[in-house]
Amino acid sequence: MPLDELEPWLPARAKQHPLATSLPMLDDYVAAIVAGPVSMSAPDWICPLLAIDADAFNHGGMPEFAAISAVALRHYGISTVLSTAPHRFAPIHRRKPNGDVDARPWCQGFYAAMRLRLSAWAPLLDISNIHHGVLLPILLQCVDDQERPLLGPPRKGRETEEFLRNARHSGRRRDAAACAPSPACLGQLE
Repeated sequence: MPLDELEPWLPARAKQHPLATSLPMLDDYVAAIVAGPVSMSAPDWICPLLAIDADAFNHGGMPEFAAISAVALRHYGISTVLSTAPHRFAPIHRRKPNGDVDARPWCQGFYAAMRLRLSAWAPLLDISNIHHGVLLPILLQCVDDQERPLLGPPRKGRETEEFLRNARHSGRRRDAAACAPSPACLGQLE
């Protein structure tokens, strides 16, 4: 199943509660799996991503198996780019009505993958860790299950406004390849 066929397949599975309901969410979920701090078996991360049973890995010819194959190919593609030419990584994004890149679904996908092994990501979530800032542009775009900002409401003041403006700058850029934080730098922190 090519990615353009996977795109309508994802929202059609919404009742099964997949962790990705759009191609941008799937894309960064996979990027987080590739760049993340721990290795995981394919069924451990693909099954929740697509809301499928592990048995789907054993039945070729089924739509679920075709979706697994599409995800595996995207994983391979991202892994290859991040290990050989990380500057060439180009995330999949949608555009807002005004033409700006909408990085939020992509960032939500990244965070969904983080939640699978949140304890492994803990060092980067610790604000005293110098590398915490690498995740901030991603986490600033994320919301919790109640649609509240994941990092809580921003503090008031000019410095906070300036920080948020700079952190979200990538979400306002029109160049999709540079619009959201790249997981390439995360792989270099291990």
